[in-house]
Amino acid sequence: MDLEIRHLRVVCAVAETGSLTRAAASLGMTQPGLSAQVRRIERLLGGTLFERGRAGAAPTSLGVLVLTRAHAILPGIDRLLADTERAALRAASPARVRIGSVGAPLLGHLLLAVRDVAPRAEVTARCQYAPAPLLDDLAAGRLEAAVLGDHPGQKLAPRDEVILHPLVTEPVFALLPADHPLAEREEVSLTRLAEEEWAVPRPDSDRTHEYWTSVFALTDHRPRAPYEAEGRQLIEIIRAGLAVSLCQATFIEIPGVAVRPLAGNPLWYRHVLAWRRDSPLAPHGEAILRRVHDGYLNSCATGSVYARWRERHPHAARPRG
Repeated sequence: MDLEIRHLRVVCAVAETGSLTRAAASLGMTQPGLSAQVRRIERLLGGTLFERGRAGAAPTSLGVLVLTRAHAILPGIDRLLADTERAALRAASPARVRIGSVGAPLLGHLLLAVRDVAPRAEVTARCQYAPAPLLDDLAAGRLEAAVLGDHPGQKLAPRDEVILHPLVTEPVFALLPADHPLAEREEVSLTRLAEEEWAVPRPDSDRTHEYWTSVFALTDHRPRAPYEAEGRQLIEIIRAGLAVSLCQATFIEIPGVAVRPLAGNPLWYRHVLAWRRDSPLAPHGEAILRRVHDGYLNSCATGSVYARWRERHPHAARPRG
Protein backbone atom coordinates (compact mmCIF):
# COMPACT_ATOMS: atom_id res chain seq x y z
CA MET A 1 0.00 0.00 0.00
CA ASP A 2 1.33 3.46 -0.92
CA LEU A 3 0.82 6.51 1.29
CA GLU A 4 -2.06 8.65 0.00
CA ILE A 5 -3.41 12.13 0.77
CA ARG A 6 -6.45 10.58 2.45
CA HIS A 7 -4.16 8.79 4.89
CA LEU A 8 -2.70 12.13 6.01
CA ARG A 9 -6.21 13.48 6.51
CA VAL A 10 -7.01 10.46 8.70
CA VAL A 11 -3.94 11.09 10.87
CA CYS A 12 -4.81 14.78 11.21
CA ALA A 13 -8.42 14.01 12.12
CA VAL A 14 -7.37 11.66 14.93
CA ALA A 15 -4.93 14.25 16.29
CA GLU A 16 -7.45 17.11 16.07
CA THR A 17 -10.27 15.21 17.80
CA GLY A 18 -8.04 13.32 20.24
CA SER A 19 -10.18 10.24 19.84
CA LEU A 20 -10.60 7.48 17.27
CA THR A 21 -14.33 7.48 17.93
CA ARG A 22 -14.74 11.22 17.33
CA ALA A 23 -12.41 11.10 14.34
CA ALA A 24 -14.43 8.28 12.81
CA ALA A 25 -17.63 10.31 13.20
CA SER A 26 -16.05 13.40 11.55
CA LEU A 27 -14.79 11.30 8.64
CA GLY A 28 -18.03 9.36 8.18
CA MET A 29 -16.38 6.03 9.08
CA THR A 30 -17.01 3.38 11.69
CA GLN A 31 -14.66 3.26 14.68
CA PRO A 32 -13.42 -0.28 13.87
CA GLY A 33 -12.87 0.72 10.24
CA LEU A 34 -10.84 3.78 11.27
CA SER A 35 -8.80 1.75 13.76
CA ALA A 36 -7.90 -0.72 11.03
CA GLN A 37 -7.00 2.16 8.70
CA VAL A 38 -4.70 3.72 11.32
CA ARG A 39 -2.96 0.35 11.88
CA ARG A 40 -2.33 0.01 8.13
CA ILE A 41 -0.89 3.55 8.00
CA GLU A 42 1.36 2.79 10.99
CA ARG A 43 2.65 -0.38 9.31
CA LEU A 44 3.34 1.63 6.16
CA LEU A 45 5.25 4.35 8.06
CA GLY A 46 7.10 1.87 10.27
CA GLY A 47 5.94 2.82 13.74
CA THR A 48 3.16 3.75 16.14
CA LEU A 49 1.58 7.13 15.50
CA PHE A 50 -0.77 7.31 18.49
CA GLU A 51 -0.77 6.06 22.06
CA ARG A 52 -4.31 4.83 22.83
CA GLY A 53 -5.64 5.16 26.35
CA ARG A 54 -8.70 6.03 28.36
CA ALA A 55 -8.01 9.72 27.82
CA GLY A 56 -8.03 9.24 24.06
CA ALA A 57 -5.36 9.08 21.38
CA ALA A 58 -2.17 11.14 21.80
CA PRO A 59 0.51 11.37 19.06
CA THR A 60 3.85 9.69 19.62
CA SER A 61 7.11 11.35 18.56
CA LEU A 62 6.74 9.69 15.16
CA GLY A 63 3.14 10.87 15.07
CA VAL A 64 4.24 14.46 15.74
CA LEU A 65 6.71 14.24 12.85
CA VAL A 66 4.02 12.93 10.48
CA LEU A 67 1.54 15.60 11.63
CA THR A 68 4.09 18.39 11.11
CA ARG A 69 4.71 17.27 7.54
CA ALA A 70 1.00 16.72 6.88
CA HIS A 71 0.13 20.24 8.07
CA ALA A 72 2.75 21.60 5.65
CA ILE A 73 1.51 19.54 2.69
CA LEU A 74 -2.30 19.52 2.95
CA PRO A 75 -2.99 23.29 2.59
CA GLY A 76 -1.13 23.30 -0.74
CA ILE A 77 -3.06 20.24 -1.90
CA ASP A 78 -6.34 21.91 -0.91
CA ARG A 79 -5.46 25.07 -2.85
CA LEU A 80 -4.51 22.97 -5.87
CA LEU A 81 -7.83 21.12 -5.77
CA ALA A 82 -9.78 24.38 -5.39
CA ASP A 83 -7.92 26.00 -8.31
CA THR A 84 -8.41 23.02 -10.61
CA GLU A 85 -12.09 22.83 -9.68
CA ARG A 86 -12.58 26.50 -10.62
CA ALA A 87 -10.67 25.96 -13.87
CA ALA A 88 -12.81 22.92 -14.73
CA LEU A 89 -16.02 24.85 -14.02
CA ARG A 90 -14.90 27.69 -16.29
CA ALA A 91 -14.09 25.21 -19.07
CA ALA A 92 -17.38 23.35 -18.71
CA SER A 93 -19.72 26.36 -18.55
CA PRO A 94 -20.14 29.62 -20.48
CA ALA A 95 -17.55 32.24 -19.51
CA ARG A 96 -18.73 34.52 -16.75
CA VAL A 97 -16.94 37.63 -15.55
CA ARG A 98 -18.09 39.20 -12.29
CA ILE A 99 -16.99 42.79 -11.67
CA GLY A 100 -17.14 44.75 -8.42
CA SER A 101 -16.65 48.47 -7.91
CA VAL A 102 -16.51 51.20 -5.33
CA GLY A 103 -17.90 54.62 -6.24
CA ALA A 104 -15.40 55.69 -8.89
CA PRO A 105 -15.38 56.84 -12.53
CA LEU A 106 -13.70 53.67 -13.78
CA LEU A 107 -16.44 51.03 -13.69
CA GLY A 108 -17.95 51.85 -17.08
CA HIS A 109 -14.52 51.88 -18.72
CA LEU A 110 -13.63 48.54 -17.11
CA LEU A 111 -16.88 46.93 -18.31
CA LEU A 112 -16.23 48.16 -21.86
CA ALA A 113 -12.67 46.84 -21.70
CA VAL A 114 -13.91 43.42 -20.53
CA ARG A 115 -16.39 43.27 -23.40
CA ASP A 116 -13.54 44.06 -25.80
CA VAL A 117 -11.28 41.23 -24.61
CA ALA A 118 -14.05 38.71 -23.79
CA PRO A 119 -16.94 39.47 -26.18
CA ARG A 120 -18.70 36.15 -25.51
CA ALA A 121 -18.53 36.36 -21.73
CA GLU A 122 -21.52 36.97 -19.51
CA VAL A 123 -20.49 40.14 -17.66
CA THR A 124 -22.14 41.21 -14.40
CA ALA A 125 -21.33 44.06 -12.01
CA ARG A 126 -22.20 45.09 -8.47
CA CYS A 127 -21.20 48.17 -6.51
CA GLN A 128 -20.28 48.62 -2.88
CA TYR A 129 -19.13 51.64 -0.90
CA ALA A 130 -16.12 50.06 0.84
CA PRO A 131 -13.24 48.35 -1.03
CA ALA A 132 -12.28 45.81 1.67
CA PRO A 133 -15.29 43.48 1.12
CA LEU A 134 -14.69 43.58 -2.64
CA LEU A 135 -11.05 42.64 -2.11
CA ASP A 136 -12.21 39.76 0.10
CA ASP A 137 -14.57 38.62 -2.67
CA LEU A 138 -11.73 38.74 -5.20
CA ALA A 139 -9.47 36.66 -2.97
CA ALA A 140 -12.26 34.11 -2.38
CA GLY A 141 -13.06 33.77 -6.10
CA ARG A 142 -16.48 35.47 -5.90
CA LEU A 143 -15.31 38.21 -8.30
CA GLU A 144 -12.92 38.18 -11.25
CA ALA A 145 -12.02 41.89 -11.21
CA ALA A 146 -12.84 45.09 -9.34
CA VAL A 147 -12.38 48.84 -9.19
CA LEU A 148 -10.98 49.67 -5.75
CA GLY A 149 -9.55 52.74 -4.03
CA ASP A 150 -7.62 53.84 -0.97
CA HIS A 151 -5.94 56.83 0.67
CA PRO A 152 -2.34 57.68 1.66
CA GLY A 153 -1.34 55.65 4.70
CA GLN A 154 -4.29 53.28 4.18
CA LYS A 155 -3.13 51.17 1.24
CA LEU A 156 -5.09 48.03 0.44
CA ALA A 157 -3.57 44.90 1.96
CA PRO A 158 -2.01 42.69 -0.76
CA ARG A 159 -3.46 39.23 -1.36
CA ASP A 160 -1.58 36.34 -2.94
CA GLU A 161 -4.52 35.55 -5.24
CA VAL A 162 -5.04 39.13 -6.44
CA ILE A 163 -3.10 41.54 -8.67
CA LEU A 164 -3.46 45.17 -7.56
CA HIS A 165 -2.62 47.77 -10.19
CA PRO A 166 -2.74 51.41 -9.00
CA LEU A 167 -3.95 53.54 -11.90
CA VAL A 168 -3.72 57.11 -10.59
CA THR A 169 -3.62 59.11 -7.36
CA GLU A 170 -5.75 62.24 -7.69
CA PRO A 171 -6.58 65.13 -5.34
CA VAL A 172 -9.75 65.27 -3.27
CA PHE A 173 -11.91 68.34 -3.93
CA ALA A 174 -14.44 70.35 -1.91
CA LEU A 175 -18.15 69.80 -2.54
CA LEU A 176 -20.27 72.89 -1.85
CA PRO A 177 -23.79 74.24 -2.33
CA ALA A 178 -23.76 76.16 -5.61
CA ASP A 179 -24.71 79.43 -3.88
CA HIS A 180 -22.14 79.09 -1.08
CA PRO A 181 -19.76 82.08 -0.85
CA LEU A 182 -16.75 79.75 -1.11
CA ALA A 183 -18.02 78.51 -4.48
CA GLU A 184 -17.03 81.88 -5.96
CA ARG A 185 -13.35 81.09 -5.37
CA GLU A 186 -10.99 79.20 -7.67
CA GLU A 187 -9.84 77.03 -4.74
CA VAL A 188 -10.90 76.62 -1.12
CA SER A 189 -8.86 76.56 2.08
CA LEU A 190 -9.41 73.39 4.09
CA THR A 191 -9.10 75.42 7.31
CA ARG A 192 -11.86 77.77 6.13
CA LEU A 193 -13.97 74.82 5.01
CA ALA A 194 -13.62 73.24 8.45
CA GLU A 195 -15.63 76.10 9.92
CA GLU A 196 -18.76 74.91 8.08
CA GLU A 197 -21.21 72.17 9.01
CA TRP A 198 -20.38 68.89 7.26
CA ALA A 199 -21.96 65.83 5.72
CA VAL A 200 -19.58 62.87 6.01
CA PRO A 201 -19.62 59.14 5.15
CA ARG A 202 -20.21 56.75 8.02
CA PRO A 203 -17.10 55.21 9.63
CA ASP A 204 -16.58 51.74 8.15
CA SER A 205 -14.03 49.59 6.37
CA ASP A 206 -13.72 52.20 3.60
CA ARG A 207 -11.75 54.34 6.12
CA THR A 208 -12.60 57.57 4.25
CA HIS A 209 -14.01 59.12 7.41
CA GLU A 210 -10.86 58.10 9.30
CA TYR A 211 -8.61 59.65 6.62
CA TRP A 212 -10.53 62.92 6.55
CA THR A 213 -10.37 63.13 10.35
CA SER A 214 -6.59 62.56 10.37
CA VAL A 215 -6.05 65.44 7.93
CA PHE A 216 -8.40 67.78 9.77
CA ALA A 217 -6.41 67.09 12.92
CA LEU A 218 -3.60 69.10 11.31
CA THR A 219 -5.80 72.22 11.19
CA ASP A 220 -6.96 74.36 14.10
CA HIS A 221 -10.57 73.38 13.57
CA ARG A 222 -12.53 70.24 14.17
CA PRO A 223 -15.50 70.37 11.79
CA ARG A 224 -18.96 69.76 13.11
CA ALA A 225 -20.62 66.93 11.17
CA PRO A 226 -24.33 66.63 12.00
CA TYR A 227 -25.04 64.69 8.80
CA GLU A 228 -23.82 61.17 8.08
CA ALA A 229 -24.64 60.12 4.53
CA GLU A 230 -23.28 58.70 1.28
CA GLY A 231 -24.04 58.85 -2.41
CA ARG A 232 -27.30 60.48 -3.47
CA GLN A 233 -28.34 61.33 0.10
CA LEU A 234 -25.10 63.23 0.73
CA ILE A 235 -25.54 65.17 -2.53
CA GLU A 236 -29.08 66.17 -1.58
CA ILE A 237 -27.89 67.51 1.78
CA ILE A 238 -25.23 69.59 0.00
CA ARG A 239 -27.68 70.81 -2.65
CA ALA A 240 -30.12 71.90 0.07
CA GLY A 241 -27.41 74.21 1.42
CA LEU A 242 -27.19 72.40 4.75
CA ALA A 243 -23.56 71.32 4.70
CA VAL A 244 -20.29 70.97 2.78
CA SER A 245 -18.30 67.83 2.06
CA LEU A 246 -15.51 66.36 -0.09
CA CYS A 247 -15.57 64.45 -3.38
CA GLN A 248 -13.36 62.81 -5.98
CA ALA A 249 -11.77 65.19 -8.46
CA THR A 250 -13.64 63.52 -11.33
CA PHE A 251 -17.05 64.25 -9.74
CA ILE A 252 -19.17 66.02 -12.37
CA GLU A 253 -20.91 69.15 -11.17
CA ILE A 254 -24.70 68.94 -11.24
CA PRO A 255 -27.26 71.72 -10.70
CA GLY A 256 -27.19 72.94 -7.12
CA VAL A 257 -23.65 71.85 -6.21
CA ALA A 258 -20.16 73.19 -6.92
CA VAL A 259 -16.82 71.38 -6.98
CA ARG A 260 -13.67 73.31 -6.05
CA PRO A 261 -10.02 72.27 -5.53
CA LEU A 262 -8.56 72.47 -2.04
CA ALA A 263 -5.68 74.92 -1.63
CA GLY A 264 -2.40 73.06 -1.26
CA ASN A 265 -3.98 69.69 -2.24
CA PRO A 266 -3.97 68.25 1.31
CA LEU A 267 -6.07 65.15 0.54
CA TRP A 268 -5.60 62.44 -2.09
CA TYR A 269 -7.40 59.35 -3.38
CA ARG A 270 -5.85 56.42 -5.28
CA HIS A 271 -7.78 54.48 -7.94
CA VAL A 272 -6.80 50.80 -8.12
CA LEU A 273 -7.74 48.11 -10.62
CA ALA A 274 -7.63 44.54 -9.34
CA TRP A 275 -8.16 41.07 -10.76
CA ARG A 276 -7.55 37.49 -9.74
CA ARG A 277 -4.33 35.91 -10.98
CA ASP A 278 -6.33 32.96 -12.32
CA SER A 279 -9.05 35.15 -13.80
CA PRO A 280 -9.84 34.83 -17.53
CA LEU A 281 -9.00 38.54 -17.65
CA ALA A 282 -5.42 38.09 -16.41
CA PRO A 283 -3.90 37.39 -19.87
CA HIS A 284 -5.52 40.63 -21.12
CA GLY A 285 -4.29 42.84 -18.29
CA GLU A 286 -2.32 45.26 -20.46
CA ALA A 287 -5.17 45.77 -22.94
CA ILE A 288 -7.64 46.37 -20.12
CA LEU A 289 -5.33 48.86 -18.44
CA ARG A 290 -4.89 50.81 -21.68
CA ARG A 291 -8.66 51.03 -22.20
CA VAL A 292 -9.34 52.13 -18.62
CA HIS A 293 -6.39 54.55 -18.73
CA ASP A 294 -7.82 56.25 -21.81
CA GLY A 295 -11.29 56.29 -20.30
CA TYR A 296 -9.98 57.97 -17.17
CA LEU A 297 -8.35 60.72 -19.22
CA ASN A 298 -11.68 61.30 -20.98
CA SER A 299 -13.38 61.60 -17.59
CA CYS A 300 -10.78 64.17 -16.56
CA ALA A 301 -11.60 66.28 -19.61
CA THR A 302 -15.35 66.03 -18.93
CA GLY A 303 -15.04 67.70 -15.52
CA SER A 304 -14.07 71.31 -16.25
CA VAL A 305 -12.88 71.98 -12.69
CA TYR A 306 -10.53 68.98 -12.69
CA ALA A 307 -9.38 69.76 -16.23
CA ARG A 308 -8.34 73.28 -15.15
CA TRP A 309 -6.59 71.86 -12.08
CA ARG A 310 -4.64 69.43 -14.27
CA GLU A 311 -3.54 72.29 -16.52
CA ARG A 312 -2.10 74.06 -13.47
CA HIS A 313 -0.52 70.83 -12.16
CA PRO A 314 0.67 69.02 -15.32
CA HIS A 315 2.94 66.60 -13.45
CA ALA A 316 0.45 65.58 -10.75
CA ALA A 317 -2.24 62.87 -10.96
CA ARG A 318 -0.73 61.30 -14.07
CA PRO A 319 -2.29 57.89 -14.78
CA ARG A 320 0.03 54.91 -14.90
CA GLY A 321 -0.21 53.08 -18.19
